[in-house]
Amino acid sequence: MKALIAGAGIGGLTTALHLHAAGIEVEIFERADEVRELGVGINMLPHAVSVLAELGLLAGLDAVGIRIRELIYTNRFGQIVWQELRGLNAGHEAPQISIHRGKLLGVIHQAVIARLGPSAVRTDCRVEGFEQSEDGVTVHLGRPDGWRGTARGDLLIGADGIRSTIRAQLYPEEGPPIWSGIMLWRGATRWPIWRDGLTMTIAGGNFAKFVYYPIQADPADPDMRLTNWAVMAKTGEAGTSPKRREDWSRSGIWEEVLPFVRDRFHLDFVDPASIIQATENFYEYPNCDREPLPRWSFGRVTLLGDAAHPMYPVGSNGASQAILDARCLVQELQKGNGIDDALARYDDQRRPVTSEIVLANRKGGPEGVIDMMEARAPDGFDDIDSVASFDERKAVVRGYASLARGQSR
Repeated sequence: MKALIAGAGIGGLTTALHLHAAGIEVEIFERADEVRELGVGINMLPHAVSVLAELGLLAGLDAVGIRIRELIYTNRFGQIVWQELRGLNAGHEAPQISIHRGKLLGVIHQAVIARLGPSAVRTDCRVEGFEQSEDGVTVHLGRPDGWRGTARGDLLIGADGIRSTIRAQLYPEEGPPIWSGIMLWRGATRWPIWRDGLTMTIAGGNFAKFVYYPIQADPADPDMRLTNWAVMAKTGEAGTSPKRREDWSRSGIWEEVLPFVRDRFHLDFVDPASIIQATENFYEYPNCDREPLPRWSFGRVTLLGDAAHPMYPVGSNGASQAILDARCLVQELQKGNGIDDALARYDDQRRPVTSEIVLANRKGGPEGVIDMMEARAPDGFDDIDSVASFDERKAVVRGYASLARGQSR
C-alpha cells in the first residue's frame, strides 16, 4: 500500500509517521519550498501528547517545550475565576506541553526525515487536484516554475490546511473560510518567569482576552522563559471578510492590538502592553473556521486536520485533534477490509466529535467561563460564588474538557 499526503504540517507529518510504523509507504507533497519552523506558541493536550509519545517523540518535545502544571482563568483584574492542575499533575497519563509551533513541527519533521528518508517529503510541490479509480488515486502536481507532473498511490489524505485544495475539489461550492469577527494577535519573547514557570493563564472576557504562558526554558537564565502571549478581540462582524486574508505569517501592528489591552487589563503578574511592545515580531490572524462537513471520505480520498475541521484557536485543540485524526486513520487502515471501508470508518469516528468541538469553540469553549463572569460582573467581584457558583463554573470548563478528551479513543 502507498499513501499520498497533501500537506507537510503537523497533521500530515504525524500521519506519515503512523503510516510508516504500520509498514505503509508514504509520499508527502508540500507547497512551500521548505518545511519551516514558523509561528509562536501552542498547547498540546495530554491526549495528543500521548500519541506523539507512542511515536517516540516525547523526549524531543521535552527538550524544546514546557510541561504545564496549572491553568488559571481570571477576569481582566486578575481575580481568579477558575484554576486547575493540568497534564500529569491532573492525573493524565501524559503531560500537557506548551511549545513553539515551529519547534513542534521541527521535532515531527526530523523524525519523518530520519525514518522515511529525505525524499519522502517533496517540497515546492503543490497538489492541484486528483482523480481516483477502483485501484488507486492519481494526483496532479505543480510548481511555481511551471513544472507539472503526477503521482499515483492507493489513497490520498488531504492535510493541506483551511484552504485545502482537496476539500475544494470535494466541495467546490463551499466558498472561503468563515470569519468570526474576532482578530487574534500572537507573539513570543524572553520574559521573567511567573509563579513556578509552569503556569498558563487566560484573562479577560467578552471584550478582549489575554493569554500568557511559557513555551521554552532559557538554559542561560533559569529566571527567564520564552513566553507566549495572545490577544483576542472583536474587530468586525461575524460572517464578513476580515480586513486582511488569514495568513499565519502576517505581521501584527502595534497600533491595532494595544487599544484592546492598554488601561483595560490590571494584572499583577504582567502588563500586557509591556510584553507586546517588547516583542520584536508578532503576528495577526483572523479567527476563521468552516461549517462542519457531512462527509470527509470519498472512496480512496479523505481529509485530516484543518482541511477536515478548521476551528477557532480556543481550547488548545487545533493541532491536538489533527494528531488524533492521524492515529485513528492509520488504525482503521491496519484493520484491513479495504481502503474505502477503512476511510469510511475513520470518517464515522472522527467527524462527529470534531464537529462538536468546532461548534463548541464558536461559543468560546472553556474560555466561556470568563465570558460569563465578565457579563455578570464587568467591574469585578467580592464574592465569586454570588456571581456564578462553583458547579456552574465547573460545568463550563469541565464539559468542554470531556468533549476534547472523548476524542482520544
